[in-house]
Amino acid sequence: MGRFSRSSLFVLVAVLTVPLAFAQTDTEGSKDYPGISRIPNTYIMGYKYSQFDSFAFPVLVNKQEKEQREEGKLYFFHYKIKEGTPPGSALETIRNYENAARSAGGQVLYEYAAGINRRTTVRFKKGAAEIWLHINAYTYDYEMTIVEKQAMEQQVTVDASAMATSIADAGSVAIYGIYFDTAMSELKAESDPAVEEIAKLLTANPSLKVYIVGHTDMVGDPASNVKLSQARAQSVINALVSKHGIAASRLIAFGNGPYAPVAKNTTDEGRARNRRVELVEIATK
Repeated sequence: MGRFSRSSLFVLVAVLTVPLAFAQTDTEGSKDYPGISRIPNTYIMGYKYSQFDSFAFPVLVNKQEKEQREEGKLYFFHYKIKEGTPPGSALETIRNYENAARSAGGQVLYEYAAGINRRTTVRFKKGAAEIWLHINAYTYDYEMTIVEKQAMEQQVTVDASAMATSIADAGSVAIYGIYFDTAMSELKAESDPAVEEIAKLLTANPSLKVYIVGHTDMVGDPASNVKLSQARAQSVINALVSKHGIAASRLIAFGNGPYAPVAKNTTDEGRARNRRVELVEIATK
């Protein structure tokens, strides 16, 4: 995928004019996403920004509509055409964004049409960041959701000492600082600090043996999630053995998939809590 254009992402051919008497203003505190312009003569009537959140983007996989949930910085915009401006069309709106994404080396992953409603999902690079963008367009307004994909900056950490205390008290400890890309089992580099703390725990307690248990949320097929969680647990073991010298005989991988939630799977926050790796003590007596 190509890199982001140095110039503004969107070059819109027609620039409409509107009498100042009818000009509406952007909602307080809102601003366009950097490098992505709006359709001319629109204003922001709705805006939301979150440092870390997720959105389920509709995509086409083998001609079948599916959802792909991406996490990172989330921006939501509701643009409306200013009064007195001749309306364009929903098709014109999504084509502008699709063509601009393609010109930046991106891809159109989904398109939908029903009456006056048009929707599209595009993905492209902006510098080192991967940007996902969804447009839901009508004749007089359109909604744009953007996720600047990234792993959450972990603010709550569990060190080796806290892990040892939890295992002594409850026989297990949940680890939330271990990261994977969606539907992938390869550890991301951001997981290194958490894996290092697990290694410290095991080094300081040489008789301790643990199950490394992978957990997922309930998005997707349960059987596939069990398989994925097993592979993710094994990836943690591989890192502990290859990078930290922990004996493989002390570690057993187990994939529990979506079957042991600690929160409701009906909210983004709940699903995030359910996606975790857990250490469970293997009792010898």
